[in-house]
Amino acid sequence: MSRGSAVLGSALFFLIAPVTVAGVVPWWISRWRLQPPFFDLWLALWFGAVLILLGIPVLLETFARFALQGRGTPAPVLPTQHLVITGPNRYVRNPIYLALVSIILGQGFVLGNTNLLVYGALFWLACHVFVLVYEEPTLRKTFGAEYNAYCANVPRWLPRLVLRTGDAFPG
Repeated sequence: MSRGSAVLGSALFFLIAPVTVAGVVPWWISRWRLQPPFFDLWLALWFGAVLILLGIPVLLETFARFALQGRGTPAPVLPTQHLVITGPNRYVRNPIYLALVSIILGQGFVLGNTNLLVYGALFWLACHVFVLVYEEPTLRKTFGAEYNAYCANVPRWLPRLVLRTGDAFPG
C-alpha cells in the first residue's frame, strides 16, 4: 500500500472507530453532563483529565506510525505491511486500545459517570479477547519470528517504562 493510501485509510478508520468508541458512545452514555466528582474528590476529575491528555497523543501518534512506517492501517481489513515496533509500540503492544480505554475512563472520571467507567472496562475486555483470538495469531502468521521476538520483549497491556540495554526496538 502506498504511503498516501495508508494515510487516507488510517484517517478514515480513525473517524469510524476511535471517534465512535471514545467520542460518540461516551456522549451517548453521558451526554457529557458533568456530575459531582467521585467521593467528592476533585482529584478524581484531574485524574480523568490526565488520562484523556495521555491517551489522545498516543492514539494520534500510533495511527500515524501505522500509516507512515507500517504502510497500512490499524483496521484488520487493511493491515500494515511492516510490523510497527517504534513509538508507543516500543513500550506496549497495544497502545491504541490502551489510549482508547484511557480516554473513555478519563471521561468517566471527569464527568463523574460510573456508566462510562463500566463501558471502559467492558471495552478493554472486548479488546483483550480480540487480541487473544484474532490479532496475535494473525500477527504471528504474518510476521513470524519478528513478532515472536517483539512479544518476548514488549508487554501486551502494562507499558514497560524502562528500556533494557540492548533492546532491539529503536524509537
